[in-house]
Amino acid sequence: MVAFTYRMPAGIPGDINRASAALVEPGVITPVGTSGAPTAYGIPLVVDATAGNVGNMRTVQAADTNVYGLLARPFPTGGSQDGLNVSTPPSQGTCDVMVRGYMTVLLSGVAAATKGAPVFIWTATSASNHPQGGFEAVASSGSTLALPSSYFMGPADASGNVEIGFRI
Repeated sequence: MVAFTYRMPAGIPGDINRASAALVEPGVITPVGTSGAPTAYGIPLVVDATAGNVGNMRTVQAADTNVYGLLARPFPTGGSQDGLNVSTPPSQGTCDVMVRGYMTVLLSGVAAATKGAPVFIWTATSASNHPQGGFEAVASSGSTLALPSSYFMGPADASGNVEIGFRI
């Protein structure tokens, strides 16, 4: 049995917390060419208008200005039964998109998250500690997008996982 000396982990990226407050919609992952497919759960998604289909989603890119939802980890984890926090989302096909609720995400950047602080998304090209589509605790001119009606629910745990409220 594991003993937590100081603090329990904040959760698993992409895991929906407080399920009663969540609104989840079906979506279809449609990468743009060879890019745009999600690489992890708990990342922001935008509607891909180039495909012309309703529900087509892809990850955030530099020119995006409006996040539609967050890629939710399905439960159970599918036919492969991957362990939590080790599976990779599909590169295309159906997915769950949380458009309202609370979710655990991975915090990027060097700034610490604080309860009630706004959430930002790194939209510029990936850099050392700033993956494109990663969550940030501070704005960076021209490199981040404010996630509307969103806030941190507290500080990140030792692994960088933090809970956010999205459109609450």
